[in-house]
Amino acid sequence: METLRYDQLPQGGFAGLKERQFVTDSRVFGARKRAATSEGIGNFVYLADANFIPHGETGLHPHHEVDVISVMMEGRISHAGSLEHGTNLEAGSVQVQRAGGEGFTHNEVNPDDTTNRMIQLWVLPDEPGEPAGYKTYTPEADERTRIYGGSKGQTTHFYSQTAIDYAELKSGKTLSQDGDVLAFLARGTGKVNGQVVEGRTLVRVENLHYEASADSVILIIYKLK
Repeated sequence: METLRYDQLPQGGFAGLKERQFVTDSRVFGARKRAATSEGIGNFVYLADANFIPHGETGLHPHHEVDVISVMMEGRISHAGSLEHGTNLEAGSVQVQRAGGEGFTHNEVNPDDTTNRMIQLWVLPDEPGEPAGYKTYTPEADERTRIYGGSKGQTTHFYSQTAIDYAELKSGKTLSQDGDVLAFLARGTGKVNGQVVEGRTLVRVENLHYEASADSVILIIYKLK
């Protein structure tokens, strides 16, 4: 089992946000990859834990041939751009944008006087040239919810052979996932395969078993069979 903690990473960021990057896959970042960061899994290539300063924003910028997943942990953001302009993303909700071949531009803005927190993940599409698209999810408490990935035959999630699940667990609850797994414990404390893990830790493990010792939010990234 490999772990990477928030306090092991350098502080970075741009415009109105500060972030620490946990995953910068060599397939995308090449020579710009930060030495301390992890590689991805499947087509998953990027994870950053970000805080927007009060009224901070990313600035309008484009994405092309990448799926961008934003998990709102604290506060909210106002979304502006070519997809679903004017929507808000509240704490506890998830926004997924597929750039595809069409691409999209967006600006994420913290509308409040307090710092917020958002986790952003990128996944390369299984097939290039898809139309741009937008989905949102509000995962239920104490449940495991798929937020990304699945077959072409369903429309609930953007199709991909790389899956991302969001789980919000009360203390004492457990979850498991077979195979190679990247898991990000976004909030809480628990044990991964018997080893204590604190919040804001990335874990790479074979056959994940997580037991929450405090209320937790964990993201599970793995390849579908």
